[in-house]
Amino acid sequence: MADFPEDGLTHLRVTLSDAAYIGPGRADLLELIGKTGSISAAGKAMGMSYKRAWGLVQALNEGFGQALVESSRGGASQGGAQLTGAGRVVLERYRAMQDKTRAAIADDVAALRQTFDMSKRK
Repeated sequence: MADFPEDGLTHLRVTLSDAAYIGPGRADLLELIGKTGSISAAGKAMGMSYKRAWGLVQALNEGFGQALVESSRGGASQGGAQLTGAGRVVLERYRAMQDKTRAAIADDVAALRQTFDMSKRK
């Protein structure tokens, strides 16, 4: 049986335009780039190839019309990657929206769980 979050929130996608959007995967990638200083390490931690991670970074940078991630060749010891000020703002705002969404739906999630006993379902 799959593990589901207690708060009931599994996916929040915020769309600003056709090209500018962020969801849990993109946010996790930004967060991991910020922590590791590496697009490759962040992608690896998420189980994706460097090519896929780099493509998502390019899509984020292009979609938001400015760099959210800046990178230089050679890995963390010779530059690596880092979030820009804009990247930090996008990530912080997205995480704040997730928190607000969790708080807004908490009573309804609890009511549904109480009404329908999910422990017997597979």
